[in-house]
Amino acid sequence: MNTVLETKKAKLKSVTTKKTRMKKILSYLAFVGPALIFFIVIQIIPFFMGVYYSFTSWNGISSATEWVGLENYKKIFTNDERFFDSFMFTTKFMFAAVLISNIIGFSFALLLNSALKTRNLLRTAFFIPNVIGGLLLGFIWQFIFVRGFSAIGEMTNISFFQQAWLGDAQTAFWGIVIVFAWQISGYMMVIYIAALQGVDTSLLEAARIDGASTFTTLRKIIIPLILPAFTICFFLTISMAFKIFDLNLSLTGGGPFNSTQSVAINIYQEAFTNNNYGLGSAKSILFFVVVAIFTTLQVMLTKRKEVEA
Repeated sequence: MNTVLETKKAKLKSVTTKKTRMKKILSYLAFVGPALIFFIVIQIIPFFMGVYYSFTSWNGISSATEWVGLENYKKIFTNDERFFDSFMFTTKFMFAAVLISNIIGFSFALLLNSALKTRNLLRTAFFIPNVIGGLLLGFIWQFIFVRGFSAIGEMTNISFFQQAWLGDAQTAFWGIVIVFAWQISGYMMVIYIAALQGVDTSLLEAARIDGASTFTTLRKIIIPLILPAFTICFFLTISMAFKIFDLNLSLTGGGPFNSTQSVAINIYQEAFTNNNYGLGSAKSILFFVVVAIFTTLQVMLTKRKEVEA
């Protein structure tokens, strides 16, 4: 009799456990399912379609696609100097933009983490440029560079404002860097502030009591403790700088004479202006691989520094 009762209890417990597990699975699917479906439809499927089209000569319009194998990739490496020029510009821009954006963002974070009465207002003011769309921001700064700076230059005769900021390759490069840093620094500032607020204040007080200077405290205590924030910010700024499109398009359009053409604009023109969708897809796949390598190496290096610290 006891054996029968124990068997029934075990079966009931098994059924209850299965129902509970099923409810958990259904609840997970309810929350994760829609996002996963959108991710697959918007990201994964187009990516693999792009990989397929990179081996074809499709023009983006006709229904017929001709398989050409590695021909598009050979053409990029043997007969497309403009693509490599745009890649060199984008790489140079990435290094400058990442360095300047993170320096400004971290400096703002240090300033606004202190006991300033207006710190909430300043945080909002510094973050607002990140909310403005890239195209709109580019056209605003185009007006500033072309009309605003020239007007100030005429009134003050300061050579800095009298330059053709978007008409010369060198100044146009730095113009794009300035606008990118102005837009993204506020976002980096928020991440750094969140990290700084997690630093144990007792460590800072102990360092002050021991006579450590502000710079020593920053270098020896604060920066090592918030290295994960640097990892995140470097990753975000590297990927954003590599993929720059809207700011570049609205500020210079790749000019003068394609000297400030980013890789994203080059791919866009190849696929949608020249109707070489296959070649454009091949360029985008190569670009994806390069960005993945850069960001992976950066994360590995900064993660190693975190462990060492």
